[in-house]
Amino acid sequence: MFGKNIRIERIIDRQSGNAVIVPMDHGISAGPIPGLIDMKKTVNDVVEGGATAVLIHKGIVPQGHRTSGHDVGLILHLSASTDIGVNSNSKVLVATVEEALKLGADAVSMHINVDAASLIGMDTFEGGQVKFRPGPVYRCAQSGGFGVLDEINMAKNEALAVLHAVLDFRRAIDVPGYERIPLAEETRFIATMNYGYAGTRELNEALTSRFVVIQMPTITEENLEKLLRTQFPDLNSKYVRQFALLFLDLQKKCDSAEISTKALDLRGMLDALRLMRRGVAAGAALDMGITNKAFDSYEQGLIRDAIAARIPAQLTAAKLFD
Repeated sequence: MFGKNIRIERIIDRQSGNAVIVPMDHGISAGPIPGLIDMKKTVNDVVEGGATAVLIHKGIVPQGHRTSGHDVGLILHLSASTDIGVNSNSKVLVATVEEALKLGADAVSMHINVDAASLIGMDTFEGGQVKFRPGPVYRCAQSGGFGVLDEINMAKNEALAVLHAVLDFRRAIDVPGYERIPLAEETRFIATMNYGYAGTRELNEALTSRFVVIQMPTITEENLEKLLRTQFPDLNSKYVRQFALLFLDLQKKCDSAEISTKALDLRGMLDALRLMRRGVAAGAALDMGITNKAFDSYEQGLIRDAIAARIPAQLTAAKLFD
């Protein structure tokens, strides 16, 4: 966690808790662009203008590295497509997490609509020869073990269709131009999803029928408190209970349709507590972690009222943490 915190502090301003991230991945998407030629100057200009991090592809990292001035967060974009190609919507992986770490990246990003080739693998040109570069599903099939398909209902249906033969009685991968690859006996795939989130899709029945489905129960007050104590051992016991009850209050308001599910964000609450630990007042931190995710001003008012009933807006780290 310590290394993660260091990387986050390079992306988010530690004083304000805010981040200004400037994407500069347009060179691949649209070709050469005026203003994105001298990358060192461009990166320097946006940082001097207040940017806390830049988002770029791996080829720009050496050219965009600042050798002076205050530090700036580096987010490496792992996928790409191009308007000057045959299919501008064909997103493919152009870098790996391992490469990102070697380049000193603080975080990575990628398009959620990667295609089937990105999952199974694709041909690439290496050492004067065409070679097959296996994707994560292919590697899992060969090596055995668990493949986790996180937020599966955010993926394109075309990409998910390649999983059908993997998940049914055939237990194999068909790679065009290559031999069929049988799955290692130990291979298992686990898919996770949050149903009903904005930006997600309905899973087709053919794919759903290939899984056994476990519906996770709503988190209890006891488990909420246990989670808070685990994540924040120094959180005052009084506020462990108040934050747990706040989450349950928001859950009741969601169940009664008083507010949308955008505010029912446990991850956001934990992020808000991390901001409070860094010195951000409770009201401002909870605005960033929870309230502002509901864009309707009336709904924001309802959420702030629920928060104010449990957590004073001016509460500081000195009183929150022992």
